[in-house]
Amino acid sequence: MNADLSVDESYQWCVEVARTQAKNFYYSFLLLSLPQREAMCAIYAFMRYCDDLSDDEGIADRAAAIARWRDDLEHALNGRLSGHPLWPAFVDAVERYKIPHQYFFAMIAGVSSDLEPRCIQTFAELYDYCYHVASVVGLTSIHIFGFDDPKALELAEKCGIAFQLTNILRDVREDYEKDRVYIPAEDFARFGVSPATLVSTEGLFSLMEFEANRARDYYRESAPLVAMIHPRSRASLKALIGIYSRLLDRIVASNYDVLTRRIRVPTWEKVWILVKSKLK
Repeated sequence: MNADLSVDESYQWCVEVARTQAKNFYYSFLLLSLPQREAMCAIYAFMRYCDDLSDDEGIADRAAAIARWRDDLEHALNGRLSGHPLWPAFVDAVERYKIPHQYFFAMIAGVSSDLEPRCIQTFAELYDYCYHVASVVGLTSIHIFGFDDPKALELAEKCGIAFQLTNILRDVREDYEKDRVYIPAEDFARFGVSPATLVSTEGLFSLMEFEANRARDYYRESAPLVAMIHPRSRASLKALIGIYSRLLDRIVASNYDVLTRRIRVPTWEKVWILVKSKLK
């Protein structure tokens, strides 16, 4: 990797990462100004790499790899860039939009917690996990979108919770296969379902419905966020919320059939959400 990559070349690399890997996020980026879009791609590329480090079983020592990445982050934020192509664009975006550094360290702490098998016990524990891997993304993003009211920070946190709860419902089977159970044990007990064996039962259906309603509550609570960010960015946030909300709708409409298939929002529907968000 070229340590002498220019900022423009680094942004080009980040845009390509987002274009090819950000299945839901990238569509919303298209409604932003070019500088904002590039900054969002740089932030996404950082988050994507963090996530990949925790999931890539081909890495012999993932904990050590994440520790090195954390060190690289600290060095980059202090002006000492390693050879990774992300850093010139990432540092430029962080400085340009005055993004608090703690969000990035919180993300690394969140993905580090996925290195060992997980069995979340309570919703408070789940909320903390969602904050570290999703709310910090929302908190970072609104600095690029622009906002004036400090209450936007609280709402961005809740919006991130809604998104991650949606992801958790979609990924129940994949996470289970990785020894990760994010739906709280207290909720399994509430509906008489065992987290040790996931099979389609009436109890599991009721549990999934409960979690979907919880996600909807967070979408509703965070809805005023759109009006709090700067007008030029609202269409992008509306599109992102629209795509994730539609994903939740599709999960519900499938009768929570997430054990046999991965529920997706098709490309044509994402484009339609994009158009509606731009026109409204």
